[in-house]
Amino acid sequence: MAFEELLNEVGGLGKFQILQMVFVLPPVMIAACHILLENFTAAIPGHRCWVPILDNDTVSDNDTGIFSPDVLLRIFIPLDSNLKPEKCHRFLLPQWQLLQLNGTFPNMSDLDTEPCVDGWVYDRSSFSSTIVTEWDLVCDYQSQKPVVQSLFMAGMLVGGLIYGHLSDRFGRKLILRWCSLQLAVSGTCAAFAPTFLIYCSLRFWSGCSAVVIITNNWMLIVEWTRSQSKAMVITLITCAISIGQIMLGGLAFVFRDWHTLQLVVSIPFFVFFFSSRWLVESARWLIITNKPDEGLKELKKVAHRNGIKNAEAALNMEGLRATMQEELEAAQTQTTVFDLFRTPNLRKRICLLLFVRFASTIPVFGIFINLQHFGSNIFLFQVIFGVLTALARCLALLVLNYMGRRPTQMLFMFLVGLSILTNTFVPQEMQTLCVTLASVGISCGAASITSYSVHCSELIPTLLRAKALGLDVMASRCGSALAPLLMTLVVYLPTLPWIIYGVCPIIASLVVPFQPETRNLPLLDTIQDVENNKKFSREAHEKDFYIKVTKF
Repeated sequence: MAFEELLNEVGGLGKFQILQMVFVLPPVMIAACHILLENFTAAIPGHRCWVPILDNDTVSDNDTGIFSPDVLLRIFIPLDSNLKPEKCHRFLLPQWQLLQLNGTFPNMSDLDTEPCVDGWVYDRSSFSSTIVTEWDLVCDYQSQKPVVQSLFMAGMLVGGLIYGHLSDRFGRKLILRWCSLQLAVSGTCAAFAPTFLIYCSLRFWSGCSAVVIITNNWMLIVEWTRSQSKAMVITLITCAISIGQIMLGGLAFVFRDWHTLQLVVSIPFFVFFFSSRWLVESARWLIITNKPDEGLKELKKVAHRNGIKNAEAALNMEGLRATMQEELEAAQTQTTVFDLFRTPNLRKRICLLLFVRFASTIPVFGIFINLQHFGSNIFLFQVIFGVLTALARCLALLVLNYMGRRPTQMLFMFLVGLSILTNTFVPQEMQTLCVTLASVGISCGAASITSYSVHCSELIPTLLRAKALGLDVMASRCGSALAPLLMTLVVYLPTLPWIIYGVCPIIASLVVPFQPETRNLPLLDTIQDVENNKKFSREAHEKDFYIKVTKF
């Protein structure tokens, strides 16, 4: 925690931090596009079986006689229970007798049908091409479509664990640059994937890098920011994710071909890879990993950019060692992910954090996969979803600064659960109320995750922060994977999944008070900081950790 004193010397919120944010926020926005990309690139358009007399290019209009396409479709394609053309079957032989029926429909089960052995015809009014139309992932093959998103989520889980460990070992900046290059290459190659299997493999590698781009950019700015401004910075980063969702809706509306959309959200990472060389490595991480010379060099660089005069003369190795003696002694020992569970206070914190993360993710994804209430225009929905979550995250910042970390999390998690439980028992005829409650659930879910992210960053020491974020991603992915599986419980009780979605965040809100309040307290650096469990009163904190305003 002594690093806070050094940060005050070089400027805890100034020109440097603003420039760092300029480099940090754009890749976070585009990485968020990758997370939701399959909403558009894997969209399932309307489809029916290919019919030779209708869809064969060699058949001219004269060959079809006086019959219109709708009439011909009636004799080749059976109707489903909603009197719409069947999507996965066609008549084995043309049923000309159906033309003589006037408003009556025979029992289609008495007529011989066959699967779409010659392929499908797709409605291309919304999308000129998707991976579904590319590899015919419909009917008997429709179960393969969720594999892509599942593999991307699995990649996020694996990447969070592996690269989280490497980020604590080799630095935030180095791993961030590697992951930017990895996402650029894997995303670009995915646009030209010749087979579905290769595409899935490339999306897995994209998932491994996308989550690290978000978390490492997040750490690179948070670890350079003063205590009083951390909540604002983290809120800006989470708002960048919402802006990315809005951007994706606009980009998907403009680029209707999945190859083009895939390229548009992947090529910028080549630029981010080169521009990331101007990011400044976390001096906090450098010092506590026994690299004080490099840390001191970065501190002087930041002081110069913030326009702090005479700071370089005051920043020397003797002063650094005197200020951070405990941290430098702790840096002599290598850490692993198991160190998160070795000591009682840290073990309690990480276990409670993982539970809250898991329980709060379930309802968010539960609402997300059932957002058909907003209508069929998925482009507009994506934009609305992003706007709602951005506004909610800004609201969370105000509440965080006014009420503190614990009350804010409890408030928004309780509102998420309450809105879902209320919506569960609202009649479906009351469409406006259902949509309003769903919107409240989405917004409060985003606000609760933002407040959780702020609290998490302040509870975990710098020495293990990236490893803890890797576990945090794992808990989040487990919650997101469980959410759709809970919908299978509708066979027992239609409202049961929604009751579980509503109860989970309420239970999580009851766990939050067991964590310490961290508002306006400096970031912890070592395990010893956590175990000492130092408590600062508001008066002592304001006296010892004054706000140094940087002029620029």
